Amino acid sequence: MSVIQRIREKGAWIIFGIIALALLAFILQDSAFRRGNLFSNNTTIGKVNGQTVDRTDFQAKSDLVNQMNGGQIPQEQLVPGVWNMMVDQIVLEQQYKKLGLAFTGKELSDVLFGNNPPQWFTQRFTDPATGQFNEQAAREEINQIKKLKNDPRVAQYYQVYIQPTIDQSLRQKYQSLISGAIYVPKWMNEKMNADNNSIASISYVQAPYTLIPDNQVKVSDADIRDYEKKHESEFEQKEETRSISYVAFEAGPSAQDSEEAFKQVSEIKPAFATAPDVKNFVSTKGSETPYFDGYVTSNNMKMPYADTIKSLGIGQVFGPYVDGGNYVVARMIAKRSMPDSVKVRHILIKTADRGQPVLPDSIAKKRIDSIANAIKGGADFNAMVQQFSDDPSSKPTKGEYEFPSSQFSTISKEFAEVAFYGNTGDKKIVKVENSTYSGYHYIEVVQQKNIQPAYNVAYFSKPIVISPETDNNASTAAQQFAAGSKTSKEFSQNAQKLKMTPLVAADIKANDFTVGPLTASRQLVRWVYEKDNGDVSEPMKIGDRYIVATVTGINKAGQMSVTSARPLAEPFIRNEKKAKIIIDTKIKGNSLEEIAKSVGSSVQRADSIAFQTPFIPNVGNEPKIIGAAFNKQVQGKQTTPISGNTGVFILRGEGVSAKPSMGNDPAALQNNLKAQAAYRALDALHKSAEIKDYRSKFY
Repeated sequence: MSVIQRIREKGAWIIFGIIALALLAFILQDSAFRRGNLFSNNTTIGKVNGQTVDRTDFQAKSDLVNQMNGGQIPQEQLVPGVWNMMVDQIVLEQQYKKLGLAFTGKELSDVLFGNNPPQWFTQRFTDPATGQFNEQAAREEINQIKKLKNDPRVAQYYQVYIQPTIDQSLRQKYQSLISGAIYVPKWMNEKMNADNNSIASISYVQAPYTLIPDNQVKVSDADIRDYEKKHESEFEQKEETRSISYVAFEAGPSAQDSEEAFKQVSEIKPAFATAPDVKNFVSTKGSETPYFDGYVTSNNMKMPYADTIKSLGIGQVFGPYVDGGNYVVARMIAKRSMPDSVKVRHILIKTADRGQPVLPDSIAKKRIDSIANAIKGGADFNAMVQQFSDDPSSKPTKGEYEFPSSQFSTISKEFAEVAFYGNTGDKKIVKVENSTYSGYHYIEVVQQKNIQPAYNVAYFSKPIVISPETDNNASTAAQQFAAGSKTSKEFSQNAQKLKMTPLVAADIKANDFTVGPLTASRQLVRWVYEKDNGDVSEPMKIGDRYIVATVTGINKAGQMSVTSARPLAEPFIRNEKKAKIIIDTKIKGNSLEEIAKSVGSSVQRADSIAFQTPFIPNVGNEPKIIGAAFNKQVQGKQTTPISGNTGVFILRGEGVSAKPSMGNDPAALQNNLKAQAAYRALDALHKSAEIKDYRSKFY
């Protein structure tokens, strides 16, 4: 009995263990469902040649790039931009390691304090009073940075300035190795020079492909496959794409919704017309259009009823009228004359850059005053720009900018008022503070063009809002359609019943943010890649429409399917078949004149055909024909038919000669090839890398 008892006791523990394991499995399964595989690294956003790109690092770089650009980069541009930047950096770093390339602290010191330090460094430590680079102050700051390496502000300084300097220096080393291997022998330079300065003359007959109607030439799937085999690299698909069909149920404003907006604006019109503080009225009463305290030139008054609005007296109002999706009332505030465009030159001394301090305000003000006094005393403006200005974009133009008046609202208000409201020759210092930077501008108005009437108009508007009833009607219709469309076949049948023509979107990639004309459709893209061929979606609201979609095609990475390749290959195959028909049945006779008559054409002449340009005047891009024109064996002789891009050609060479030339600098050619090689090396590294991209799981 004791043995049986022990078995029973152990059996109970075994059963308990099985239950515990089952519970644990259930918990793990739920966790995996919600957060990905529990034991996998679900923060990996991609791999480049086996090296992991972690999401935390990717997001930090994305935030930094966005911050450096004023926080205005759309997600659909930011994510691919940072991804490509990181891929390039990784493949380069892998090459540096293979080649033993490094960048030491001494080299960084040489770059910062050598004969040609980075522009950001010289700007930061140049004394405007003397125009001299203050090396001692620069060294003290770098030493202080080393001591405070754990300070977050120092880390950001390192990321924004020091690390890019190191990266650029390493890239220059690598590119120097690549370009150093390029050598152009004297004979090659002479031949290329001779070829590029050669011209040819030909007589020719063209039998255009339009002689054969398209419907007389059939291109089969087998033809497409054969063409793909002959041109494999042209039909290689590096990443998977998918196709969908979709129907859209409009949820745009109804007539009742429009009436409601009209009523709101009409009721507020009298108060808007008499408001003493228009800016405050527009802000506090919830106008969709903010008040712009500035003038717009007559040429730029593009709104509906512009002529009527321009004719209003000061204080008069007009409206309501429809502009876009709003009902609007306009009130004339003031009128004046203003240039339609201006040219200015300026020097900027920053006190802050994207929230990070650059210079104390008092020092910046003293510096800009010193610059203004120096220019007044005869100092060269461009020399001051190159030495002191914190605006790198205007350095190549000697500090000059040209602005059309349409950009008035995009320029800092203080800057714009000097440029547009002042007079040619004005020189002023203004302080500017905005979300991107703060600082002092020294501005000189160089030129003002096309002075014309300008208007300060206030607008009060209310959007034509979709009512819940309108939205519900569209949503219900979409839900009913989706409920009865569980398969692609049912989708097509129901669309036909409702007399709706499904729209097609092809070549959708996993990381796309938009689908065809559907803006902000990332939700739809993610659904497409979670489903299989033939699946039908639940309704998704995208903009003012409810979308129901079905997956119609999945094109895996590798060689394109016949369906995907057909639009690319079919025109070439059709032309090949037409060429054969034309040669076999249309071209008759021995001379160009006889052949021209047989195809209903005439003998044409092309003189001065350039070897380096693959175009025939009045014909188009025809590299085969250009090549034949320079063939010595066809000079004075007639060729056999040649299938070109636009038709079949028979030509006779009339001579090859050289055009006058200033010669070609061998060093310039070699330097050009070196620059191309250095540039293309990175592209080659990127293309040859083994890249696994998981971004679509996170964004």
